Amino acid sequence: MSALTGSVLVVARHATFQLVADPTVEQARALARHEGAARFAFNQGLRLHLDARNESKNAANGTDGDAVSVKVPWTGFDLINAFNAWKKTEEAGRRFVVDSTGAAVLEVTGLAWRAEVSAQVFEEAVVDLGKALGAWTASRRGKRAGRAVGHPRFKKKNHERGSFRMRNKTSKTKAGQRATIRLGENGPRSVTLPSIGAIKVHDDTRRLRRMLDKGRARILFATVSRRGGRWRISLNVEAADLHPAAQHQPRDDADHSGWAGVDRGLHTPAVVALADGTQTLRIDEAPKALRTAQPVTRRLQKSVSRKVKGSVNRRAAIRRLARHHERVRARRHHFLHQVSNLLVKTQDRLVIEDLNITGMLANHRLAAAISDAAWGELARQITYKMAWRGGQVLTADRWFPSSKTCSACGDVNQTLTLADRVFTCANEDCGRTLDRDLNAAINLAAWGEQHHSQVLDPEARGQVINAHRREGSGRRARADETSPDDVGTLTATAA
Repeated sequence: MSALTGSVLVVARHATFQLVADPTVEQARALARHEGAARFAFNQGLRLHLDARNESKNAANGTDGDAVSVKVPWTGFDLINAFNAWKKTEEAGRRFVVDSTGAAVLEVTGLAWRAEVSAQVFEEAVVDLGKALGAWTASRRGKRAGRAVGHPRFKKKNHERGSFRMRNKTSKTKAGQRATIRLGENGPRSVTLPSIGAIKVHDDTRRLRRMLDKGRARILFATVSRRGGRWRISLNVEAADLHPAAQHQPRDDADHSGWAGVDRGLHTPAVVALADGTQTLRIDEAPKALRTAQPVTRRLQKSVSRKVKGSVNRRAAIRRLARHHERVRARRHHFLHQVSNLLVKTQDRLVIEDLNITGMLANHRLAAAISDAAWGELARQITYKMAWRGGQVLTADRWFPSSKTCSACGDVNQTLTLADRVFTCANEDCGRTLDRDLNAAINLAAWGEQHHSQVLDPEARGQVINAHRREGSGRRARADETSPDDVGTLTATAA
């Protein structure tokens, strides 16, 4: 985890700056055109992949007269080459041209509208397809943890959601080198994207512009998404380490103290305590965004169900419902960021539980409340924010009974239920009584001191793997197609 060496930025961490776009009517049409192009490339890449698999299967079974080996594109590189070859064929586009003599001549145009969008959108879409195929294959072979991953499916047109991605490349100009994704060209609140131009945003970009000017960050790619009736531009940035004043002081390897347990719950969102029983933080109330917004949600859902399917009014009602859900999501995430920031700033060693959230959702009486609490998102934020600050996060064993174990004597109370908010030790010699959540946090802190050796090094936030054209992959059809010297290397000269 290092920052700058001379004028070269060394990868330290990855961060994302999300900006709400305010495009003009023409720019909104261009963004929608790029979004549709990404969906089209994904579907066409999947179609080419399935056709190649069928041809290969037929050739292997001997049903095809020309038993020729067929190469099936699986990786992002192969899918890029397959799509680039297809988009120039007669299948992608053709037209009949009548000459002066009246004779009709077939002219192969290929994908005629491909020049209206950036070629990066096509490439990044089929790269995502390659990742989805890889995840499906790994899941089938048992090499991927978690739930089974299904086979990629064709994307349907969604009027409320969509996205596309564009890489940040460096182009050579008379004045020197210039990045294709830039900030502040049309005012301090603007982002310039390739083939689209400078788009105004609602958020101030001064913090990121300062980091870019000082060589402490560089933009890797931009993901433009449409959700809840708004366009958002998410800039993925390679950044240097945080300022030393914002980082935790390193601890000696022989020091096993200082662990704080974090108990997440429904009644009390978060309780933090040390192994000696000291409670350092307690958050008693959560916004419960989903439950608070339930009356409005029901009204908007009824409004959608009353409209005729396919009508303009139904589409407008769906947009209103989507905007409402986006506001609920924003309230929830704002609270989670406040909690995670408070935790990582006040503690340098945290222990969290490995909760079986998927199994808990099977309880239909608590499923809505558990989903609204977003325990998994809170754990994710704590993990990467603590890595930025040089702290340590330890995940306790899923089967560790933190709530049922007495923090004083270690006896396990098997009769404890979810309705019991006060823990009472079943051991007559102990008989300790204290808050249930506080008892669990103390047990987690003690568990961290006993299992401190399981802590891994802070996540390095490794290189983002995007597909790039290799040498020998063919000539570029356009100037903005991928080249081997695109962004994605570990070091880059600061501006």
